Amino acid sequence: MNDLFSTPQAKTAAPKSAAKPGNPSETRGNNAPALSVSEISSSIKRELETRFDRVRVRGEISGLKRAASGHIYMSLKDENAVLSVICWRGQASKLSVDPQDGLEVIVTGRITSYPGRSNYQIVIDSMEVAGEGALLKLLEERKKKLASEGLFADERKRAIPFLPEVIGVVTSPTGAVIRDIMHRLSDRFPRRVLVWPVLVQGEGAAEQVAKAIDGFNALDPNGDVPRPDTLIVARGGGSLEDLWAFNEEVVVRAAANSKIPLISAVGHETDTTLIDFASDRRAPTPTAAAEMAVPVRAELIGEVQNIGRRIYAGANRLMSERRMQVEALARGLPDPRRLIEEKTQRLDDRVERMRNAMRGFLRHQTSELSELSARLPHPKQQILLASHQLSALSDRFAGVGEQIVPVRQFEMEKLDSGRRMASAAALRLERAKNTLTSLDRVLEGVSYKNVLKRGFSVVRGTDGNVLTATDISDGTKLNIEFAHNAVIEAVAGGEDIASGPSGSQAPKMPSKTSPKTSPKTSKKKKSETADTAQGSLL
Repeated sequence: MNDLFSTPQAKTAAPKSAAKPGNPSETRGNNAPALSVSEISSSIKRELETRFDRVRVRGEISGLKRAASGHIYMSLKDENAVLSVICWRGQASKLSVDPQDGLEVIVTGRITSYPGRSNYQIVIDSMEVAGEGALLKLLEERKKKLASEGLFADERKRAIPFLPEVIGVVTSPTGAVIRDIMHRLSDRFPRRVLVWPVLVQGEGAAEQVAKAIDGFNALDPNGDVPRPDTLIVARGGGSLEDLWAFNEEVVVRAAANSKIPLISAVGHETDTTLIDFASDRRAPTPTAAAEMAVPVRAELIGEVQNIGRRIYAGANRLMSERRMQVEALARGLPDPRRLIEEKTQRLDDRVERMRNAMRGFLRHQTSELSELSARLPHPKQQILLASHQLSALSDRFAGVGEQIVPVRQFEMEKLDSGRRMASAAALRLERAKNTLTSLDRVLEGVSYKNVLKRGFSVVRGTDGNVLTATDISDGTKLNIEFAHNAVIEAVAGGEDIASGPSGSQAPKMPSKTSPKTSPKTSKKKKSETADTAQGSLL
């Protein structure tokens, strides 16, 4: 280094004798020009960048800092030295490894210096984990972190649909994985498959896989591109470094947040990635994932046919048992038609007995009313009798008065007795009227004329007796009584009254309507009879 920054004048021979510091003779003998700090720093910077154009350095990350501008500052150290490291913002987003303190990595970049602090540093553009042991350590730490957040909990996992209509596959479109999945699906149960092509390893693979999972979940179920019912994230086998994209947090979080049930099929059976813990179900191989996604169509058809045969046989057996039970129960039951005939006959008997009872009741009430009327004297007769008794009593008092008391006193007593007798006769007459009125109401209550007012009629023969349907034959002369004492004379015929023999002849109707007694005539005769029987009180 001294030779590099020396000048021709500096190469002149120097005296062999050692000079003491501060010796003026020695200071005067040194002719080398003085360099500025910037000049020497620039020379060192050029030399470093020329000699160490592109280097790979291995070390442990220490003092990691992320600036607000997006740049990353850290140090690489080993047992004996420390090297400053810078990763600019444009390259920081492209690193395949998320730098963390304590992680042993291998970085690639160029050596340069920072004159402002008089130190040298390496500006990196790539980073990789140094060795599989470091990767496993990082994987274990990340697994613990995500598990503590509950992303691997069993209660988050959803059941895979039994028979999905659409299956979404996230994988490389050119590998053998997609062909194995399609072939297995076509053998078991052909379904519609949507493939989202992604990188499955290398830089940017994790972001593409996460975007594919989120993209399938964002599809509209009723849109032009149908939303899958099941997702398969698949990749073939490889080393830990090859499968590292499926251990990234962005992929694990996308799988855990997927609303669509997800099957992970990354690597072979012995390969395990973090997406296997976050998915709803893990398949050892992509082919096994296709087998988990759909059932075997031929087995389903056979099972359905077997169930159909069992249902048919069970239904026949059940129908036979029920038929035998019904037949056994039917043998213990009487014929329904006989039951109906007996009930019909009993009903006719009850109707006939009720009619006879009604006629007997009416006759009994009428006879009682007649007897009651016969036992009661007529009010006129009672008044006439009371008048005779009063006259007789008056005559007796008149004869006695002439003998005992003066005429004036006798007249006063006679007048007083006459007033009391008149009052007693009037009271007795009023009671008799009230009794007659109540009896008339009872007679009116049990009278059949109230039934006639409700639209019924009474059929009598020429002798005045009431006839029933069994008493009437063709040619019988009838007197039909309606309400208000209206009586119609008719002759019974053998034809249907509703329509005649052929429906064209009119029914036989009475030739004339002749009420036997009009209301006015009846009222007049009743009045005359009453006057004749009662006589006049005046």
